[in-house]
Amino acid sequence: MSEVYANRRSRLREHFNAAGTAAALVTRPANVRYLAAAAPQGAVLLLGRREDLLVCAGPPEDRPYEGRPDENLRLHVLPTPAGDAAVAAAGLAAAQGADSLAVEEHHLTVARHRTLTSVAPAVRLADIGGAVEQLRVVKDEEEISCLRIGAEIADQALGELLESILVGRTERHLALELERRLVDHGADGPAFPTSVATGPHSGRRGHRPTDRRVEEGDFLSVCLGATYRGYRCEIGRTFVIGTSPADWQIELYDLVFAAQRSGRESLAPGAAYRDVDRAARQVLDSAGYAEALPPLTGHGVGLEIDEDPQLAPAAMGKLDACVPVTVEPGVHLPGRGGVRIDDTLVVRPEADGGPELLTITTKELLAL
Repeated sequence: MSEVYANRRSRLREHFNAAGTAAALVTRPANVRYLAAAAPQGAVLLLGRREDLLVCAGPPEDRPYEGRPDENLRLHVLPTPAGDAAVAAAGLAAAQGADSLAVEEHHLTVARHRTLTSVAPAVRLADIGGAVEQLRVVKDEEEISCLRIGAEIADQALGELLESILVGRTERHLALELERRLVDHGADGPAFPTSVATGPHSGRRGHRPTDRRVEEGDFLSVCLGATYRGYRCEIGRTFVIGTSPADWQIELYDLVFAAQRSGRESLAPGAAYRDVDRAARQVLDSAGYAEALPPLTGHGVGLEIDEDPQLAPAAMGKLDACVPVTVEPGVHLPGRGGVRIDDTLVVRPEADGGPELLTITTKELLAL
């Protein structure tokens, strides 16, 4: 595995060297982890002229589920835990003779950027932009394996919840139980705050659970995700509670299901991001729900739950193979509720069977 991280750092070095920069400082935590395997909180990565250093305020803690830093990286531990690793790294870059340093301006605060300049006044700071984020878009099979296991854990947790008694329990209680089940099945923790939405709350994207209790006849929308070895996936499903669904519930569910299927089927290498969004969106738009639709149909997942690419109407770019994304259309009708269906998939060419579905819990409209 050490070779994998060395290759990632080498690709990044080619990028900033081609832009005329001698060294690079990576500060965004997910990017540091991508390039260094694991890192203590607050650690930064210096890709220097003479060697690469993982600069941190203290030694790595023994957290087996997080792993250890790449053994080929030399650790530079600050003499005092209160020090700023990024500031120290800028000084180290200058000591190595670098006359220029690429930094992640989108992650640094203005104050921190000014401090870097003051510590290394002879070093020209340049913006590396989203270079590391772009490297992270296409996943290798080890990364996809982590996502696949995370999806299995999320499916297990959701499946067990569906077998329990739900009527009378609060959204908040159900969300906490789901997060406990994720950990019980081997997750590092939830990939994001679990959303449980009942009745008039159902179908809302990112709904924060309340003390509303589940009632007979409710739509119940659940969105959860597991983190496994740092990689995050998500799944969302909608059910009806305790009784046969009403006609309007069946109609709305079938429509969102058709939109989600259309989006999933459009996932292919070379497909434009906006075309995937359009495939799902036009199904709902043509049925008169344009005003009720979320701003995007899906997004990339990985070390963060919301990564590039963004599957949205104005998104630029095309999908590559081995890119994991969500497809999550939904409709929320104020005062009534709604439907959201969310899967994590990996883009695969048709010759390899097309998009790989990681989250496999049934999408049939169940009455629980």
